[in-house]
Amino acid sequence: MCGIIGINSDQNITSEIIHGLTALQHRGQDSAGIVTFDGNFKIKKGAGQVSSVFQNVNLNKLKGNSGLGHVRYATVGSTEEIDAQPFAVNYPFGLAMVHNGNVINFNSLRKKLNEEHKRLIDTSNDVELILYTFAANLEKKDLKDISVKSIFDTVETVQRSVKGAYSVLTLIANQGFLAFTDPYGIRPLIMAKKETENGVTYAFASETSVFDYLGYEVIRDLEAGEAVFIDQNNKVHSRILKHTKPSFCVFEYIYFAREDSIFHNHLVASERVKMGKMLAKNLNKSGIKPDIIIDVPNSAYFFASGLAEKVGIPYRRGLAKNRFIGRSFITAIQKKREGVVKQKLNPIKDIVKNNKIAVVDDSIVRGTTSRHLVNLLKKYGAKEVYFISASPPIKYPCIYGIDMSVKKEMIAATKNRKQIAELINADTVIYQSLEDLQEIYSELPICDACFSGNYPTGITEDLLEQIEAEKLKSDRV
Repeated sequence: MCGIIGINSDQNITSEIIHGLTALQHRGQDSAGIVTFDGNFKIKKGAGQVSSVFQNVNLNKLKGNSGLGHVRYATVGSTEEIDAQPFAVNYPFGLAMVHNGNVINFNSLRKKLNEEHKRLIDTSNDVELILYTFAANLEKKDLKDISVKSIFDTVETVQRSVKGAYSVLTLIANQGFLAFTDPYGIRPLIMAKKETENGVTYAFASETSVFDYLGYEVIRDLEAGEAVFIDQNNKVHSRILKHTKPSFCVFEYIYFAREDSIFHNHLVASERVKMGKMLAKNLNKSGIKPDIIIDVPNSAYFFASGLAEKVGIPYRRGLAKNRFIGRSFITAIQKKREGVVKQKLNPIKDIVKNNKIAVVDDSIVRGTTSRHLVNLLKKYGAKEVYFISASPPIKYPCIYGIDMSVKKEMIAATKNRKQIAELINADTVIYQSLEDLQEIYSELPICDACFSGNYPTGITEDLLEQIEAEKLKSDRV
């Protein structure tokens, strides 16, 4: 999972892209990068957060009227600078690309590109597979008279060849700006515009909150399997190409996205309140009576407040967060992740002491954070701790870009609710039910594969094993 932004304008957009990336920093902390175009591609990328990558950069050397930006959180592959996006090739025309998502047929695609198109993939980043597949098929067209149809036909070929979840932004040198999504629309991509003295500037990003900062008006979400091409005359062309049943990643609403972002006309904050209220059913069934409800900052606030409102139990902020520590979930490698958790949260003693506490978190994946928090709360005097997950039990690997691709790391894959409570030292554990979550999204088709095992793209045991092996290999790097 990553964050992407692209802007096509008649004026320099370098600063806007960098500012946009800071609004997407929560989507990736491993690396950041931009590419701009003003007759030539200019690329700057590196390991670390946006502020460090661009700290001492002369932005005049990155001037361009169109450009792409990327922040990365590596789910598969290394976290080294060589794997940072964007990527570019000089033929045909010159192509630069960023993406958000995960390619699942990486081995067969890499083999095909090498054997049929003589292209050597020298990084572990999925965008290289998409970029070279696009380039290899575009160069088969009449490059002396390239058409919108030729570009869309090339995208459709990519959609048929590349399996998985992806939202992609591409600069085609001296031809235009291209955005497209996978046939299932699993990963988000939103289009926006800004009126200027010289015309309309168009932008695309992973979340709408970016446009709030930059002063753009949101146009709409791209649909599943859609491509949008903006030509040299700033004319917008759009077409739905390879389209199947939409399957938008529900984890965007549960954890990954900012609470002030909107996907498919659903505000993330409101969705979390709705899920919190739905949790009341299982809390009431359990028969437990907490004195207070607290959240795990920051993503669980709206779940906890919604639950508290529904059941009439006071909500309190029981945990203080060190806001200078990154998100533990998207920290690579388990030992580093545990270290982040220990530094990130601290109980507020007078609120915790002598109370029966229901602590609400967005999910329980590995149990690392959950166990640490339960022990902390009890250490500081909580009588009992009930751990409540706003999402259903995560039992199946995510193959689409969320860092849950190793089944043995998922506590709910092999343990029941009582065993999980014992392992994290909680007095009880309560989950959202999958049926209740599906009821909330009955009108918005979602991907809930990590809970249900129903993968929209289909999956085989061999492919699952390959993905898990790649993940374990990258964790050892």
